[in-house]
Amino acid sequence: MSHVEEHEGTRRDFLYYATGGAGAVAAGAAVWPLVNQMNPSADVQALSSIRVDISGVEVGTQLTVKWRGKPVFIRRRTQDEIDAGRAVTMDELVDPIARNNNIDSGADAEDKNRTLDEAGEWLVMMGVCTHLGCVPLGDGSGDFGGWFCPCHGSHYDTAGRIRKGPAPENLPVPIAAFEGETEIILG
Repeated sequence: MSHVEEHEGTRRDFLYYATGGAGAVAAGAAVWPLVNQMNPSADVQALSSIRVDISGVEVGTQLTVKWRGKPVFIRRRTQDEIDAGRAVTMDELVDPIARNNNIDSGADAEDKNRTLDEAGEWLVMMGVCTHLGCVPLGDGSGDFGGWFCPCHGSHYDTAGRIRKGPAPENLPVPIAAFEGETEIILG
């Protein structure tokens, strides 16, 4: 093989690789917008976490906010509501699992595992009935002094746990934390 033929083979290989590389870059440039359009939009990302001012929530009242397109109940419970929630034993519950944002957290549904603070005063949970997605009524509604879904008759207690009716699960507890003394961050 002559020196010229070796040089031609190397040049040909280079052209193949360069053409293949350019084709791969072009394919990536064409596919990127298709993949990128599957990402959440800016307004959805902005709602992935929200801050809620709780300074005006009095003991025994509830604030309902919208987060990720669903209602969230933020209740400042009375001592009677806390005592009623903590008096319930696990064998009395329809769903003895504590769910965090619709995921089994591995903990049981004891009242202390569902509240935001150690004292049990602040209860934050999704306001969507786990039966068919209705919004339950609060302020001591139902047979257990918590929430009641009038659409199909689900009764939740003062900790948002299903006690009676067709709902299969407790009201889920979203990811939430205090930011100072007057603000809660959801998400």
